[in-house]
Amino acid sequence: MKKIMFLIHDLMGGGAEKVLVNMVNNLNPEKYDITIKVLFDEGVHKNSFNDNIHYKYFMKKSFNGNKYFFRTMTPKFWYKKVIGNEKYDIVVSYLEGTCARIVSGCDDAKKVAWIHRERDEEGYKVCFKNKKEADECYSSFDKIACVAGSLRDNFSKQCPCFNSAEVLYNVNETDKIVELSKEEVEEKDLFGDVTTIAFIGKLIEEKGIFRLVNIHKRLIEENIPHRFLIMGVGEDGDKAKNILKENGIEKDFIFLGFQKNPYKYLAKSDMYVCSSFAEGFSTSTTEALVLGVPVVVTDCSGMSEMLGDNEYGIITKNDENALYEGIKDMLVNPDKLSHYKSQAALRGKDFSMQEVLSRIETFFDSL
Repeated sequence: MKKIMFLIHDLMGGGAEKVLVNMVNNLNPEKYDITIKVLFDEGVHKNSFNDNIHYKYFMKKSFNGNKYFFRTMTPKFWYKKVIGNEKYDIVVSYLEGTCARIVSGCDDAKKVAWIHRERDEEGYKVCFKNKKEADECYSSFDKIACVAGSLRDNFSKQCPCFNSAEVLYNVNETDKIVELSKEEVEEKDLFGDVTTIAFIGKLIEEKGIFRLVNIHKRLIEENIPHRFLIMGVGEDGDKAKNILKENGIEKDFIFLGFQKNPYKYLAKSDMYVCSSFAEGFSTSTTEALVLGVPVVVTDCSGMSEMLGDNEYGIITKNDENALYEGIKDMLVNPDKLSHYKSQAALRGKDFSMQEVLSRIETFFDSL
């Protein structure tokens, strides 16, 4: 049995954290002894693991400037400090940056780095002392896993020292998603009277929450009926609410908070929107396709792989006006919305959990 340890910053409500839970809960427990180690014991997903998964943490609470704190000493020092004397066959940095820097300090196990988002040269400098150190750290890994082909291309460009990265799509519990989507929604007045647009994600600027507020305002001004259902929490949530209130447009922009089962709302929505400035391979967009919900997304990493050339959903330029036009087009053209509903259901069949898990197990077994 292989002992595998995954290191991640925390288990807040983001897509990568959720996908990690999906993956480790469904890997073969007879083949792998799995430990999840978090830098900070925080997040809505920390109690979501199966009983066979070991959960450990380094610190109870996160703090401002922690990225710079973990740059103060060498990767080898931090790996020993964070992981201690535990021995593993494989150690995985499940997020870029700080976790990758720490895991690169391991010298007694196979090392894997999981890449979830694009970075430019400046991005690598946030958690590493400089780009040179980032290159040195990533070149020490035995394997790199990217959640989309476009991420592999970006990584190979930014870190040419390592050119054998593999593409492993995210694990989605497709059967469970469908089953949970059948649960009744108590707030039945949210659906039926106008077209509903769902959003699932952190309420932060990077995910485009302010874009959606502005788009909502423009749609109201053009007298186009709609309702946004916002599922998630984040540091910019209160600011978004204040903007809506100041403009008197809070009606039909509904904050549902973090939802343990967002699928019951998503399945009943007429459309899903991903408004992000950057993504890896959007988990929530994949889930919308699994449930046959039409999608409108910004052009960021993974979207063309997922949706083709607007074959299975609408991909707009990555700016607010283009996203507005894409959402508006769906709202005012019922035939187009109906077409993409059929296309979403068709594409959703390609994200079978077992197929993705099989590739991941082959990946680990090869180490």
